[in-house]
Amino acid sequence: MLFWYKPTQWWTWILWPFAMLMRCISVCRRYAFQQGWLKSYKSPLPVVVVGNISVGGNGKTPFVISLCELLIEQGYKPGVISRGYGGKADNYPLLVTSDTSGKIAGDEPVLIFQRLQIPVVVDPVRSNAADYLATQCDVNVIITDDGLQHYALQRDIEIVVVDGKRRYGNQHIMPMGPLRESVSRLRDVDFIINNGAVHEGESTMFLMASECKRVDGIEGKLAKQSVNACAAIGYPPRFFNTLVEQGFSLDKQIPFADHHAYSESDFAQFNTDKPLLMTEKDAVKCTSFAQPHWWYLPIDGQLPADFTDPFLEKLTQIKEIKC
Repeated sequence: MLFWYKPTQWWTWILWPFAMLMRCISVCRRYAFQQGWLKSYKSPLPVVVVGNISVGGNGKTPFVISLCELLIEQGYKPGVISRGYGGKADNYPLLVTSDTSGKIAGDEPVLIFQRLQIPVVVDPVRSNAADYLATQCDVNVIITDDGLQHYALQRDIEIVVVDGKRRYGNQHIMPMGPLRESVSRLRDVDFIINNGAVHEGESTMFLMASECKRVDGIEGKLAKQSVNACAAIGYPPRFFNTLVEQGFSLDKQIPFADHHAYSESDFAQFNTDKPLLMTEKDAVKCTSFAQPHWWYLPIDGQLPADFTDPFLEKLTQIKEIKC
């Protein structure tokens, strides 16, 4: 909601009681898990939670992919778990394969699997997904894509990704603001990753665009030109701005709701004389009906040394304790 990222207006205080109720529920629920009053699952493997305290696109999935690539380079065998938002499977836990569609597993799990070819397990109950990875898959560290507030799963390392431009908006809890938890929650996490800006006490990650690829998988190269664009992510303007920075001019740009389930009719509003550019997360949902002029822009995260070195050191210590 746009008003979340503007100075607090007088009328938003109408929502204050609901925000306080949500904050109370969040604090009490976390405390109940910490005290053992609510049951939580402790994995025999190191568990790294990558999440955020605010809603909307913060660059979490590119970070997860880059983190897994770092772990693979270091000799680890990571596996990823996800709630699978936007997907609906008949049975859980669901192990993502090359035949799994975004409609079944959700767009982000499919994207992560296609990029990394490592075990990715989807379950609305993330603790069940973690148990499946630990007992059924050849992995030695678990990365959870989102799930900072899923306290039914115990974790060894907490990483929060922050939007470098929007940050925490008006710093109010939903529905008065964009926060799932208070900013004070950040005092308890291990690492804070700032997506795209420099801020004291945070490690800066920059997202780098690669060459555009055709959604239908056929090899090709797209020249910088006037294009149409769409995005069904948490913060579409970031994608549209990236296209302009890459040298494209936008004839028509249409944002869709995050995790939107695309159908062919969604694209009737675009001029077929121009290429259509979308995010990689969008592309995994459009491959079955993709047109030759549809392209996507892969995005990679560059992890800073002031994060990777202490992270790997901490993970090594945790692995030694658990093993």
